[in-house]
Amino acid sequence: MSAPGTAAPPVPLEYSTIERIAGPLLFVEGVDNAAYGELVEIALPNGESRKGQILESRRGLAIVQVFGPTMGMNNTQTAVKFTGDVARLNVSDEMLGRVFDGLGQPRDGGPRIVSKEKQDIVGNAMNPYSREQPSEFIQTGMSNIDGMNTLVRGQKLPIFSAAGLPHNRLAAQIVRQAKVLGASESFAVVFAAMGITSEEANYFVSEFERTGALERTVAFLNLSSDPSMERVITPRMALTTAEFLAYERNMHVLVVLTDMTNYCEALREIAAAREEVPGRRGYPGYMYTDLASIFERAGKIKGRTGSITQLPILTMPADDITHPIPDLTGYITEGQVVMSRELQRRGVYPPVDVLLSLSRLMNQGIGKGRTREDHRGVADQLFATYATGKDQRALSAIVGEEALGEVDRINLRSADRFESQFVNQGYEEDRSIEETLNLGWDILSELPDRELKRIKTTFIEKYRATKQAGAKNQ
Repeated sequence: MSAPGTAAPPVPLEYSTIERIAGPLLFVEGVDNAAYGELVEIALPNGESRKGQILESRRGLAIVQVFGPTMGMNNTQTAVKFTGDVARLNVSDEMLGRVFDGLGQPRDGGPRIVSKEKQDIVGNAMNPYSREQPSEFIQTGMSNIDGMNTLVRGQKLPIFSAAGLPHNRLAAQIVRQAKVLGASESFAVVFAAMGITSEEANYFVSEFERTGALERTVAFLNLSSDPSMERVITPRMALTTAEFLAYERNMHVLVVLTDMTNYCEALREIAAAREEVPGRRGYPGYMYTDLASIFERAGKIKGRTGSITQLPILTMPADDITHPIPDLTGYITEGQVVMSRELQRRGVYPPVDVLLSLSRLMNQGIGKGRTREDHRGVADQLFATYATGKDQRALSAIVGEEALGEVDRINLRSADRFESQFVNQGYEEDRSIEETLNLGWDILSELPDRELKRIKTTFIEKYRATKQAGAKNQ
């Protein structure tokens, strides 16, 4: 019995009025007051039970999304119990160093997380007025990102990849190497993989364990053999964990989400089961809003120490950057890092096309006191030299390198060196921002001073003189 003067908790209501089963969805009739996002428990005829969540409720009809296969269910002997609660995740400091499945259940053989703190996985929208402008540098150890498309705390910077490109390897390397420049600040990584194979899952776990990155990482792995509906929940589990670590434990959190294309495919499957009118290429018309509900959970809040930075990874179907998934992602996020199949064929790792890549918040996280005072100028000059060198490469294929002028030949050699020495980087190679910028000066070393039009004269005198003196002393 409940204590005097207190209301008794509501009794969960159970219904056996399933109208039909369509793919991963149950259509339950005669349901009053069902809430969007409410959790349900489904009792199968063979005694098994599964969980689900309400996707829609209208005129006494509740559409339930099943977290798992619908095999064994029927519309006469299957019962649906409405719990009156929404999906919540037990959050705790003990999640660091653990591996979970897409629904937050342990996958590493360890105990379940038991905590008094439970947070709604949908999260709350961040008030734009309370957002703090991102302005602090995150070092990934990758020259093509740190030097040319800098990642800033609180930013969402997606990686646009394609089938067969080493985005998983790049993700594992960034998880291992990412750090904030400041020993007094706590840093953590939340890694969420959706629709990956068992081989890929084993690769990520073994890499995290081998390099020691697992100690500061919380991993959520949804396998391709797991129910596709679980993929819709996985990134929200990861972001709820990140919000706890950032805003309750004052940590700077990097969230890596791979592969968002598999997430969008799960959205399309749900929309098809609901018989919704399809949008572009069959994806639901609300996909933009849905993706925004994930990406916009990154940021910094005024008055809070912690921050959430997102690095989502998606594979572009048919290498098409205009496909709805990368197209809509580009509208929501602050730039993109684009991987190139051409560079991969030439043996460059990671094959990042810096000319197609962009970090819109780069200027806010670089410069004196953050990276180095010459950072902007060096990056601009490298962009210009590489673009000019690629043009000369195409021209020399027609007229021959001998027909080029002296400066054009220097630009051509600098572009080749930029790809082979700056963009190209070993899997175990972790470059500091100082090493990256010094390498940039090496790439520009052949160009005469008059051609360094994007770098201030004072920086040319200071840093080029330093590099040349160092070279003479060797």
